[in-house]
Amino acid sequence: MLDVTCILIVIPLLLPLMLLIALIVKLGSRGPVLFQQERVGYRGHRFTCLKFRTMFVGADVSIHQGHWNELIVSNRPMEKIDTRGDPRLIPLGRLLRETALDELPQIINVLRGEMSLVGPRPCIPYEYDKYLPWQQERFNTLPGLTGLWQVSGKNKTTFVEMMHLDIDYVRKKSLWLDLKIIFMTIPALIAQVLDMRQKGESALHSASTKQNSSVRQNDP
Repeated sequence: MLDVTCILIVIPLLLPLMLLIALIVKLGSRGPVLFQQERVGYRGHRFTCLKFRTMFVGADVSIHQGHWNELIVSNRPMEKIDTRGDPRLIPLGRLLRETALDELPQIINVLRGEMSLVGPRPCIPYEYDKYLPWQQERFNTLPGLTGLWQVSGKNKTTFVEMMHLDIDYVRKKSLWLDLKIIFMTIPALIAQVLDMRQKGESALHSASTKQNSSVRQNDP
């Protein structure tokens, strides 16, 4: 009831925005507006997750798998590839991903009953295959557009911390917790965008410094 009620309230506001994003994607690169990907949801059920396409058609998606495996093994903060610069992204693709606007089509998944507004992040099958038995508890609820992990630092947390946050939500979920997470989502997104922008600027500055240093060393 919470999912459907919230969507019915915000859909008149979201529809013009979604049409604008669809136009940006279509004009920015050839290919479909929506990106469809198999994800793992409630009790291991597979479903097709919808997103606005933010990468060029034919982009190498194996890069993400390698990045994900590295995060699990190293257990370092779950920084997105985007913060390092990703040439696979279409024009404005990074902005759509930073602001999570690329995930708006997932309201269709919510209306289908495959997702909820609040819940753990829906994972990709190759991620699911890496989960240990105790981590499977996170699948005892529907995956969500937002969740406890997303509003608790997200990119600053490690893989294990994400697992504990997701399982904590599964054990304590309630209407009031869902409402709290929903109201915390916008401030968390703003903080995430500012943090990623800062990291992006730092990366550019570091790259520029290295380039200038190399030029000086090669200057006869």
